[in-house]
Amino acid sequence: MPKKIKKVGVLTSGGDSPGMNAAIRSVVRTCAYHNIECIGIYRGYQGMIEGDFKEMGPRSVNNIVNKGGTILKSARSLEFKTPEGRKQAHENLIKAGIDALVVIGGDGTFTGGLLFNNEFGFPVMGIPGTIDNDIFGTSHTLGYDTALNTVVDVIDKIRDTASSHNRLFFVEVMGRDAGHIALNAGIGAGAEEILIPEEDLGLERLLESLQKSKASGKSSSIVVIAEGDKIGKNVFELKDYVEANLPEYDVRVSVLGHMQRGGSPSCFDRVLASRLGVKAVESLLEGKSNYMVGLQNDKVALTPLEQAIKGKTEIDKELLRVSDIMST
Repeated sequence: MPKKIKKVGVLTSGGDSPGMNAAIRSVVRTCAYHNIECIGIYRGYQGMIEGDFKEMGPRSVNNIVNKGGTILKSARSLEFKTPEGRKQAHENLIKAGIDALVVIGGDGTFTGGLLFNNEFGFPVMGIPGTIDNDIFGTSHTLGYDTALNTVVDVIDKIRDTASSHNRLFFVEVMGRDAGHIALNAGIGAGAEEILIPEEDLGLERLLESLQKSKASGKSSSIVVIAEGDKIGKNVFELKDYVEANLPEYDVRVSVLGHMQRGGSPSCFDRVLASRLGVKAVESLLEGKSNYMVGLQNDKVALTPLEQAIKGKTEIDKELLRVSDIMST
């Protein structure tokens, strides 16, 4: 019979994403609702090793549902990758009377939580927080919807300049291994071409597409590129290649970078964070461990952490077809 949980620790780890604060708030208030204590662990796994803990109650998370980033801070911990570091973290949790963990983050965060559970049998529940939406077992990760809205808003502004000067803009968005942001934001912002890691468009087809756009009367074009796309070594080399082969184009590059991670979370992300936080805490209270809470067919569901880490998200083929039709 699993040990009765009286105190839950919550941390954020890896890259920040809008909605993390809303998830922290949800975890803290769900603990309060069930009359158990909640301890905030600062700076992720590094804070666990250093014992950087703070008791959190319902009022300590006032007015954070609308804030980006994470009030618990985030840090990457090389020390946690060592057996000695994890042993120290475990000793600190036991000393503080913490019975279970809710970890908010991505693949690396879940890998750390799974390893920690395997070594010490410590109950762990994961909440997916990453703007890339590249976690298996959930249709949406925290921050993804907000990042899409941010990217579309920026591309709308870039298009004003592109149209005014008859320019071709390459807009690079985040997505080292997955093209979800590029594909969805590209369709939403009316991009002429979308380049993603999952689909190798090829340089020649890109040139043909741009020539076709020019011939059809388009005076400006937007090409959205996921940072992990392999069509060129980088977006600036791609710019040089296009300028060398299509001298009629005046090409500019915008790398959106970390602005995609910031900002106030969308309503969708706030609601999702609230739902996932409740499910994470209540699943721990039911004796479950080593799961990620996620959204499947608009229902909150559990996926084993190992599957969430090893599983591969797939790009929506129908969206690829829609993108091709829309760029006509």
